[in-house]
Amino acid sequence: MQAVASGNKRWLVPTRDLAAEARLLSELGISSLAAAVLIARGFSEPADAHAFLNPSLDDLHDPALLPDYMAARNEILGARERKETIFIHGDYDVDGVTSAALLSRFLTKIGCNVVTHVPHRMKEGYGIHSSSVDAAIEAGAKLFLTCDCGVSAIDQVERAREAGMAVVVTDHHEIGEKLPRAQAVVNTHRHDSMYPFQELSGAGVVFRLCEGLAIELGLEKSHYRRAYLDLAALGTIADVMPLQGENRIIARFGLEQLETTKKVGLRAMMSEAKIIPGTHMRGYHVGFVLGPRLNAAGRVDDAALALQLLLSTDVLEAAQLASKIEVKNQERRDEQQRILAEAVEMVEAQGAQDNNVIVIAKEGWHTGVIGIVAGRLVELFRRPAFVLSVDADGQCKGSARSIPKFHLADAIWAHPELLKGGGHAMAAGCTFPLTNLEDIVKAMHNYAGERLTPEDFMPSIQVDVEVSPNEVTRAAIQEIANMEPFGCANPEPTFVARDMTLVEVVPTKSPEHVRTLLRSPMGNVSAMGFNMGDRIEAAMIGKKIDVAFKPKLDEWRGNVTLKWHLQDLQDASLDAIPLEPAQSASTVLA
Repeated sequence: MQAVASGNKRWLVPTRDLAAEARLLSELGISSLAAAVLIARGFSEPADAHAFLNPSLDDLHDPALLPDYMAARNEILGARERKETIFIHGDYDVDGVTSAALLSRFLTKIGCNVVTHVPHRMKEGYGIHSSSVDAAIEAGAKLFLTCDCGVSAIDQVERAREAGMAVVVTDHHEIGEKLPRAQAVVNTHRHDSMYPFQELSGAGVVFRLCEGLAIELGLEKSHYRRAYLDLAALGTIADVMPLQGENRIIARFGLEQLETTKKVGLRAMMSEAKIIPGTHMRGYHVGFVLGPRLNAAGRVDDAALALQLLLSTDVLEAAQLASKIEVKNQERRDEQQRILAEAVEMVEAQGAQDNNVIVIAKEGWHTGVIGIVAGRLVELFRRPAFVLSVDADGQCKGSARSIPKFHLADAIWAHPELLKGGGHAMAAGCTFPLTNLEDIVKAMHNYAGERLTPEDFMPSIQVDVEVSPNEVTRAAIQEIANMEPFGCANPEPTFVARDMTLVEVVPTKSPEHVRTLLRSPMGNVSAMGFNMGDRIEAAMIGKKIDVAFKPKLDEWRGNVTLKWHLQDLQDASLDAIPLEPAQSASTVLA
């Protein structure tokens, strides 16, 4: 299996602002390394940097500022007062399932009569299927309440209203040409939104809305937050939302709550995933351990399994559900690997890697995993990718993933005559007839060609700071840990050190991983090169190299050691290539 063309990555290295660093050192008492990272991320003012390092739940905005908050409040609390059934409709991914679980748990807690539903990916597809409206009618619901979906469900909302139901939409997806004719549309992407933070997840929107209701009912705000922050954090992190502003607050305190959660379903899933009780929960645990498991149910089977797990109050039932989901997760992995191999073969056979956008489709590909495959193709070929499954009726249905500077939802909406769909800038879904495939390949290639430059397709490493090795101390790395949780828009910091001499290369049991010893005038540094065995060879010993790395504090049997985890390396003799004027704050190494 071939990947991107060989060659070094671009290193985007910002110039250090020593004056700004001095201000942060003086006023916050932090290390030069932590100060430099904060400045690289836009926190050059001491007050802003202090707020970032010390997030507070008190900094969450007033929920009443949410668009249509009062209309949503009136419909929900009115249904509660009248003891009417509320039909909650979520989505089949982690954000949609956690949103539905949060709504269901909270509304039940305050005395509402709820029926909660998440769609079956293969049977219903994304969004609100007509069968869901039928189910709400059959349940006798008077309020149809969505979460993480609904903003594009124009016809379905109209049908629910015609059936005599009020409709409240809570969603966070970007909005098309018009809003559904619901009694309330709670979405911070609305053009008329007065809510100060726009990038909430679906679970984040629900978390804030329900907090407003809790306040209305005189409930203790701190108790509410302790009860639901874990679900809100799961949805926020798993949906790859930018961990800034309110998302950072939700994720930071939600991860803390996850460590001690009393929800038996979450505890059972963590046990299946071999997360030891007392583990310090990080964004990694949601993004790569818990999130994929919750998603697996909806990808290869029925998301109702994940919803049932999150709603369960019975320890034995939760254990059984978590075990089933573990099996589904392995099925997801196996199917993903099979389709990825076929997809890469197809891309290379068709020469699709030379197009500005990869668009491939095949019969028999499982629609539950093609989104993951699209993400892997983006990593391998460094260009936006659409991966679609073709059904028996000749319809293509699939997912897309992107690179920075190419907005997928805009690209889809720009071609309504060819395909339908929507989503976000970096992730989207779409459908179209197979007969349109060739035209879509050309249209996306041309559309991207007008918006992207050759440099946009080149793999790159965004470096936070160029450092002197003596700055990378255990104390400084512990300070940087205060910037967690790391994730989208707040990645784990990457540094560059220059003119390091490779002193030693020690193979491990796995040839692709090597231990190295690097030397600088300040002393020696232990480093690990994961998946870099083919690049770091004994023949390089004695050479001077520049290295991009992430420092780690490794703990083993009570001993903590500082190691550099290498991300890339370059011959130290290579000259820096300046960026274009618009990017003059950085240096690129070719």
